[in-house]
Amino acid sequence: MTDDIALHYRQIITALGENPDREGLRDTPKRAAKAMQFLTAGYQQSLEQIINGAVFESQTDEMVLVKDIELYSMCEHHLLPFIGKCHIAYLPSGKVLGLSKFARIVDMFARRMQIQENLTREIAEAVQQVTQARGVAVVVEARHLCMMMRGVEKQNSSMTSSMMLGSFRTNQATRQEFLTLIS
Repeated sequence: MTDDIALHYRQIITALGENPDREGLRDTPKRAAKAMQFLTAGYQQSLEQIINGAVFESQTDEMVLVKDIELYSMCEHHLLPFIGKCHIAYLPSGKVLGLSKFARIVDMFARRMQIQENLTREIAEAVQQVTQARGVAVVVEARHLCMMMRGVEKQNSSMTSSMMLGSFRTNQATRQEFLTLIS
């Protein structure tokens, strides 16, 4: 598969008017193919695989919050990166998730071509599915290179998206507590 992708990168380089055989570009198609495979590795992962049984019984019923999980994703419209951080909170109902699994969930969905709004929803729904929590809240803050490097070229712009499920959607005090804790 790497060779197939590399061949397409070689064709793109040629179509852009460059010589893919010059010294600086000679190995670029293969390097770019490997980079793209890494950046989209989330397609090869499943929720069950990355959780790997790390859901534990617990009497905890107060909010659990994991802040500032860094993420790197690819905009499906221009295949340019967006970079940011994710905050996840949930209200356990007898089960808690191993701490590192939050970052793994974020990475699995971030390493797919998509838009930030969908990424936010996918993370929230995955945490809900795995924990059966009374509520899940996810906020993603990111800077999009498709907006910074091309088009309107706005360097200081960022986007914030949120998804609130269960008690975070229905209980204003719970939602406000979460938003206060991440600000």
